[in-house]
Amino acid sequence: MHTTTQKRKTLMNLSWEIQRKKKCTRSKSLQSAWAITLNDDIVVYHLVRKHSTQHSKQKPLNPNSLQLFS
Repeated sequence: MHTTTQKRKTLMNLSWEIQRKKKCTRSKSLQSAWAITLNDDIVVYHLVRKHSTQHSKQKPLNPNSLQLFS
């Protein structure tokens, strides 16, 4: 039960932040937050890849080492 409550809390906090920053409706921000939490591994991988390897000559990142919600 504890993990379900934690996931719901994370989802609601993320949704409120999206609503404040993007000035969109409650339902739209909740949909966006839901999509982010369901695909967190994909989102983090693409964001890190885009922002870290774009401007530097670093070696490629291991996608298994990246996690948003652990």
